[in-house]
Amino acid sequence: MIWLSKSFSRSLEHPWTSVADAFRVKGEEFRNPEGANRRTLRFEVGGKGYFLKLHWGVGWKEILKNLLSVRLPVIGASNEWRAIRRLEELGVETMHLEAYGSDGWNPAAQRSFVVTRELENTVSLEDYCADWTAKPPVFAEKRYLIERVAEMTRQLHHNGVNHRDLYICHFLLQQPWDGTAEGLHLYLIDLHRVQLRNRVPRRWVVKDVGSLYFSAMEAGLTRRDLYRFLRTYHAKSLRQIFTREKRFLQSTADRAMALKNKGIPDE
Repeated sequence: MIWLSKSFSRSLEHPWTSVADAFRVKGEEFRNPEGANRRTLRFEVGGKGYFLKLHWGVGWKEILKNLLSVRLPVIGASNEWRAIRRLEELGVETMHLEAYGSDGWNPAAQRSFVVTRELENTVSLEDYCADWTAKPPVFAEKRYLIERVAEMTRQLHHNGVNHRDLYICHFLLQQPWDGTAEGLHLYLIDLHRVQLRNRVPRRWVVKDVGSLYFSAMEAGLTRRDLYRFLRTYHAKSLRQIFTREKRFLQSTADRAMALKNKGIPDE
């Protein structure tokens, strides 16, 4: 199977007709985790930048190891393909999908790829908020960002989607931003481990929100900022949250502190 968007296909000098074509692309190596079955390249076509993520077979040993650990293995690019499509359906801003392909029926040996358009002029929230402690932002801008992150997270969880790497570094803010809610464009990236279900189990909701809390600890947020996130995420009053969500609050705080004390674990 191979799929190409019309605009991407037209821009190619030699149209891709197989997965092998994607594996022959030359580009700047952007990410290549040691021992992983994937690599990411940046390349340009027609003056536009794209990211190509290549996946190849993980082998039955790795698949069985994940299953025995009660973890779903990431077999290939199809996981990110489905995740992007789902976020598009939900209206959650994310990467622009340009191409996808896979070959082979054996999940242990399958090759696949996904191409997304480069998100130009963006900055991660981790970098954008890095000096907030020393230089607090305009209040309205901070409020819009907190509420937008909470809205996006709520939209995911209420529609059977959990991210598994939900840190503020995976939210990209479009620049320049005029400081208004209408002009705010925030993209969620790094979707290759996303899980799609009818309903997200509680433990995965806790992991996502706890991870988000951990990653924002150094952003100079106040208690009121945290309350603002909770009100938006739960769509309830603080009285209702503190009455009905005590276990959730404690579990997410425990998750965040565990990450702070021990470092980000291998999920």
